[in-house]
Amino acid sequence: MKYITSRYSLLLLFLLVAVLAVMGMFAPQETGMKKSSYAPVVINEDFASIMERMKAAKPEVMKRQMDLLNERYDLSNRPAKGVTMSKGKPVQEGVRVKLPANVTWEELAAMSPEEIREKDLFPAGFYPLPHPNHAEGGMVFPKYHIEEIKKQVGRDLTRFDLDFDLPDHFLPEYPPPIYLTTRPDLGDVSQGKVVTNDNYYELFNGILNPKQLEGLRLLVTPFPQQQFNQTEDRRSERPSLGVSCFDCHVNGHTNASTHLVGDIRPQEFRHRIDTPTLRGVNVQRLFGSQRALKTVEDFTEFEQRAAYFDGDPVIATKKGVNILERASQVHFMAEFQALLDFPPAPKLNVYGMLDPEKATESELRGQELFFGKAKCGTCHPAPYYTDNLMHNLKVERFYKPKMINGMMASADGPIKTFPLRGIKDSPPYLHDGRLLTLEDTIEFFNLILGLNLNAQEKKDLLAFMLQL
Repeated sequence: MKYITSRYSLLLLFLLVAVLAVMGMFAPQETGMKKSSYAPVVINEDFASIMERMKAAKPEVMKRQMDLLNERYDLSNRPAKGVTMSKGKPVQEGVRVKLPANVTWEELAAMSPEEIREKDLFPAGFYPLPHPNHAEGGMVFPKYHIEEIKKQVGRDLTRFDLDFDLPDHFLPEYPPPIYLTTRPDLGDVSQGKVVTNDNYYELFNGILNPKQLEGLRLLVTPFPQQQFNQTEDRRSERPSLGVSCFDCHVNGHTNASTHLVGDIRPQEFRHRIDTPTLRGVNVQRLFGSQRALKTVEDFTEFEQRAAYFDGDPVIATKKGVNILERASQVHFMAEFQALLDFPPAPKLNVYGMLDPEKATESELRGQELFFGKAKCGTCHPAPYYTDNLMHNLKVERFYKPKMINGMMASADGPIKTFPLRGIKDSPPYLHDGRLLTLEDTIEFFNLILGLNLNAQEKKDLLAFMLQL
């Protein structure tokens, strides 16, 4: 009997050791952890303490980002005289990127990339732009969009851990107009409203066919997303239904909401995203600033499956990924997106070029520069001002890699050529929004491509781009 008891005691001891070993395998490790492509799935901190901790950290997070923006840019509100977006919002004027001390744009343009790199003279505003909190990432919406969606449908897109960073006067007009390729006679079919799941039917019934109407319904329907869902690792105070496609691509255009790309690891190498407009997707053949997705259907499906969840299917399953049905739902959504037209450009002819009888001398000179000395037309040919390709500008020639607010500024890699039709309606510029005005964009490409444009040529080029 004593022998049997000893055997059972030994067996229990072995079982206990085995259980403790298994628990140790799955318990969080404080030291010696390998880097992982996966986010933690099981959250061991309760939601109340997560929120309290992140709310307490928010002032310092936002101060750090705003200090960076003020170091890089002139953020003042200086609208250009007589220049507006399609519905009347003033376009901001002037170069806003600040130069290094004791150097001019002309002197900088005369230097080689190697000289600029060695002397550390690359303008801070030309470096990649980090997310408001790069280590955290995720979708962040401008305040005016948060307020409008809350007013219309009661859904709150506020994040308790951070706010959007760029001032409103550098963002697209809100709400943006909607122009349809099928009904150009109607002008702005949004009637000056933000299209949501509350009003889409009222606004578009009788204008769209049933497939397109259903596609639009899906585009304005909120679905779970990494930061907006029901789980304890969400970043909204209350459990959330999620976000809709049109929370970023508001009215089929953009409100400049930001995010991080889902296709790069580790976290510090991920790029900030400036939400591009959906206008003119019917003439585009690449989608996603760097992903090179081949159809708008691919893009639509990818966004729901992966971009909403940082490219992590494990987290997507946990938080409630919405799997769209390709042959109907994805097709319907894509069919509506393909109707979104560029804004009117009254000075352009059917070839997408200036009508000499309508254009000014400065605009005509700018057009000649665009397709000549400035080489813009190499990647942005008329009539839609895109070549539907990807190009690597190799901006890293001009600077040494460095950490900026949790982001490693190194190589951008190949970036798709965005259409320039309606470009004045889509600030800020470049794939990550680092360029606040078109003048910033001209200075950037003048330096990166070694164009040697003089002051008058820059003004003429701007005058032309404002007519696209």
